[in-house]
Amino acid sequence: MNILILSCGTRNKIVQAFKKELGVEGKVFATDCSDLAPALYDADDYFIVPREDAEGYLDVILSLCKEKKVDAVLSLIDPELSLLAENRQRFLDIGTLPIVSGYEEVEMCFDKYSMFQFLTKNDFRTVQSYIDKADFQAAVETGQVTYPVFVKPVKGSASIGINKVFSEDELDLMLGHHEGMLIQEFMDGAEYGADVYIDMISGEVVSIFIKEKIKMRAGETDKSVSVKDDELFGMIKKMAEKAGFRGIIDIDIFKVAGQYYLSEVNPRFGGGYPHAYACGVNVPKMIFNNISGKINEAAIGDYKENIYMMKYNEVKIMDRN
Repeated sequence: MNILILSCGTRNKIVQAFKKELGVEGKVFATDCSDLAPALYDADDYFIVPREDAEGYLDVILSLCKEKKVDAVLSLIDPELSLLAENRQRFLDIGTLPIVSGYEEVEMCFDKYSMFQFLTKNDFRTVQSYIDKADFQAAVETGQVTYPVFVKPVKGSASIGINKVFSEDELDLMLGHHEGMLIQEFMDGAEYGADVYIDMISGEVVSIFIKEKIKMRAGETDKSVSVKDDELFGMIKKMAEKAGFRGIIDIDIFKVAGQYYLSEVNPRFGGGYPHAYACGVNVPKMIFNNISGKINEAAIGDYKENIYMMKYNEVKIMDRN
């Protein structure tokens, strides 16, 4: 069994987890557009490829999959997920399974207002969001939302372009300089993350790992602690299955005044997944089961609470002589 991890970047721990679980039963390949992506060198073999937005990129990846007899492919960056999902059949035709949700589900995740509409329509508590300033102003006047608020790109990622604004003047300044922005209420409470695996065959949520975020850095969880909550488990399971997600997803959640609010969904491995893996939540194994045609048994909340993750810097040295 061979697996290809695209745009591996600095996700060394994820590449290492796949290698450990696969053992001698196959190979883990990795790609990136830079030979200075450290995770490349934890794979069994690696390939330097064009950027994901370059002409002919998809053909390069398809050729790699065919040449290396790749059984499954996944990406660790947002821009590539829609490409995999949209071309799912082309991969299946050469015997490679894309580990990603369907194209419509992926696109919904990347449009924050579409995700807000989905959650609202299906009666999930979520963060109030506005793309029209007049609608936001009306909500302010009726007391539904108050300053400060967050302004962010509707289709942004990695916390790029997010600003906290405290007045209408600041809001006008932001909206005047940027197009396609979303106004979101400020959630004054604890922040959580969930690593969720939805079986690729059955469509059932089979694993959920919840962590309370203690500290963030560059849009990623830097320190966190594992927690369990049956109410939140149920809320996440219902939402993920209702949306029709498949494979691994990462969910941002807020808890305010004792109530949970679902926020954004990333249809890929989150940066904090190594915490889940260290606690025994073995998503690579679940993926290997699905590749082999096996349906995973549900093991929601099958981990210990009060296990802490603390990220720190490591150094990869490479001799290019």
